[in-house]
Amino acid sequence: MKILEINNLTKYYGKDETQVKALDGVSFSVEQGEFIAIVGPSGSGKSTLLHILGGVDTATGGQVIINGTDISALDETALAIFRRRQIGLIYQFYNLIPILTVEENLTLPLLLDGRHPDKQQIEALAQKLGLYNRLSHLPSELSGGQQQRVSIGRALLNNPALLLADEPTGNLDSENSKEIIELLRRFNKEYRQTVIIITHDERIALSADRVIAIQDGRIVRDEVK
Repeated sequence: MKILEINNLTKYYGKDETQVKALDGVSFSVEQGEFIAIVGPSGSGKSTLLHILGGVDTATGGQVIINGTDISALDETALAIFRRRQIGLIYQFYNLIPILTVEENLTLPLLLDGRHPDKQQIEALAQKLGLYNRLSHLPSELSGGQQQRVSIGRALLNNPALLLADEPTGNLDSENSKEIIELLRRFNKEYRQTVIIITHDERIALSADRVIAIQDGRIVRDEVK
């Protein structure tokens, strides 16, 4: 089952001779349950691609169809709702709210969507993340690896169609990086969670089922391992 279809996606900045083509006709599809690493040099367009897939940036042209919905056609309000319910986003620097506890950070997307968190679901997820004994802690009381686990849990709580991660190990040491990769892999394998990761980390690329390489806004390699 196709969970994502990208058709001739473009993103241009500027005009005429100053125009920069961040994405230049990118097309590919993703099946549910795939674990994909997107690689490429700085400025290649990979982060721009992820931000468009995540609904936090808009394309100049083309289509992005997620779980049957063309997000390119949604207005700002509808896109915000879709993003909260269908897309999980993980960033390099965690983006946790410092004055909220682990539990409050985990449940924030549900509360913003007007839904009440299920206590048992929260506790079960915290167990899987190794955070059960940290639910009442503030982010400042956690290690970097634990903070990234909270970020992953927050992204997964809605059972999103896509889990998108932008350099999720970029701010971690090697041991914590390994644990984060293993955790993402576990959710991918056990729950068929579709995962797309932007990375410079060779270990993530090696562990992925598929590697898509981008250069100068175009796909130059798409390999299934």
